[in-house]
Amino acid sequence: MPKNLEEAIAEAGGPHTLLWESQSPPAVVPRVVPEFTNWRDEQLAWRRTAVLYDQSHHMADLNIKGPDALRLISDLAINSVARFPVDMAKQFVAVNHDGYVIGDNILFHLEEDEYQAVGIPPSINWMHYHAVTGDYDVEVWRDDNSLYRAGDPVVYRYQVQGPGAMEVIRAATGEEPPHLKFFHMTRFTIGGREVRALRHGMAGEPGFELWGPWEDNDAVHGALLAAGAEFGLTQVGGRAYHTNALESGWLPRPLPAIYTDERLAPYRRWLSENAYETTSPLGGSFFSDDIADYYLTPYDLDYGRLVAFDHDFIGREALERMVADGRSTAHKKVTLVWNGEDTAAAAGSKYLPGKGAKHFNEPMALYDTFHYDRVEVDGARIGVSTWTGYSANERSMLSLAVVDAASATPGTEVVVVWGEDTPSSKAQVEDHVQVRIRATVQPAPLAVEARTVYRAD
Repeated sequence: MPKNLEEAIAEAGGPHTLLWESQSPPAVVPRVVPEFTNWRDEQLAWRRTAVLYDQSHHMADLNIKGPDALRLISDLAINSVARFPVDMAKQFVAVNHDGYVIGDNILFHLEEDEYQAVGIPPSINWMHYHAVTGDYDVEVWRDDNSLYRAGDPVVYRYQVQGPGAMEVIRAATGEEPPHLKFFHMTRFTIGGREVRALRHGMAGEPGFELWGPWEDNDAVHGALLAAGAEFGLTQVGGRAYHTNALESGWLPRPLPAIYTDERLAPYRRWLSENAYETTSPLGGSFFSDDIADYYLTPYDLDYGRLVAFDHDFIGREALERMVADGRSTAHKKVTLVWNGEDTAAAAGSKYLPGKGAKHFNEPMALYDTFHYDRVEVDGARIGVSTWTGYSANERSMLSLAVVDAASATPGTEVVVVWGEDTPSSKAQVEDHVQVRIRATVQPAPLAVEARTVYRAD
C-alpha cells in the first residue's frame, strides 16, 4: 500500500491514471443539511432577500503564528504583503516554480504575527508543508474539515449575504453596521457573544463572514436566525451552497499543479495516501495523459490583478516570463450559459431507449472533484469548462471556463462537450455517450453586482 502521494503515483503508473480512475467520491459539503427548504428557493434568496451560509464544516483552517509568519506568507504568495494590517484579509494565491496554480484561500490577519488561512486543502497543505519544513520561526495549528476531523470544529463560520444582509446584521447586533471596505474586518456582539466579521460578498451582494469559537455556535446561530426572520433570511443547504460560485465567478477547484516537478517530490512524499490531492477524482470530456495539460496559471483564473512583483516568491520568475511573452493575456476566464434546448435534450435522454448522455446532478452537475470539459469552436478545442451547475436565478445551466482570448467576447457561441469519450472506472460514471451542447460566452462574474459593485467599496 502506498504511504504518500508520490508512492500512489508510482503504483498507479502516473498521476493522470491515479486521479482519472480514483474510486473516491467527489468533494461535498459535509454535516450541513442538504436542503433547508429546496435548493431552487435557496438560490433565489441570495438575489432577493438574504441567506445564511454555513461554512463551518467543508474547509480547513491553518493558523500561523510567530515572528516569521509574514515572511512565510510572502515567500509563497503571488500577492503583495507590503500592506497587510491587522483586521484585513487577502485572497492568498500560490503557484509552483513554473507559475501554475496550486490553490488559493482566504488569509485573515488576526493579530500581530498571527494569520489564519481558510480554504480547501491544496493551498492549506502547501502552506502547512513550508511552515513545518522550512526555516521559519512559526507555530501552527490546523483544523481539517468535517470529513477528516473527529468531533466539532474549532470555530464556527457563517456568511450573511444578499440584498437584505445589512438589515439582518443590524437586527442581530442592535447597531448600525459599519461601512467597511471589501475584505476588512470588525467585531460584533451577537447573541451575547463577541463575533469577528469580514466584509465579504460571495453572492455578489454586500454581506459579512462571521466566526468565533465553536462553543459560541448555538448562541450566535440562533440569534442570527431570530434576527433574520422578519427579513426573509433563508438558510442555504449543502446542495445549493457550491452553486453561488457560478454567479460570483470564482473558480473553486483548479487541479493543483504539484504532480510533475521533481523539485516537488519531497512535498508529494509529505502528502499522505489519503490526502485530497491523492484521492480526488478527475473527470470530464477533456482527456490528456499529461497531467500538466490540466494546469492553469493565475492569469487564466483572472488573478493577474493579484500578482505583485514587489517581493520574491516561488514562481515569480515564471510569471514574469508569462507577462513578457504574452501568455498572461492568452486566455480569459468566462461564464458559459448553456443552450436550454440542448441541455434539456441531453438531460432527457435517460428517458429514451439506448445509451443516454452522462447524468446531470442538480444543482451541481459535477460527478468529480477536478472537472475539465472540452470547449470547442468549429470542432477545435479553444478552452476548458470546469465548475458546472444549474442556476434558478438564470434558469440555465452555467459553467466557469477558461478560453482563448479570441473566443472570450460576450455573445460568442461555443460548444461544450459533456461526458467521457471512454467512460472511466469511477464509481459515479455510468455507461453513456458524449454529447455536444451549445453555449454562449458571458462575463465572469455573470452577476452584474459581483462584477462591478461589491468589491468596489
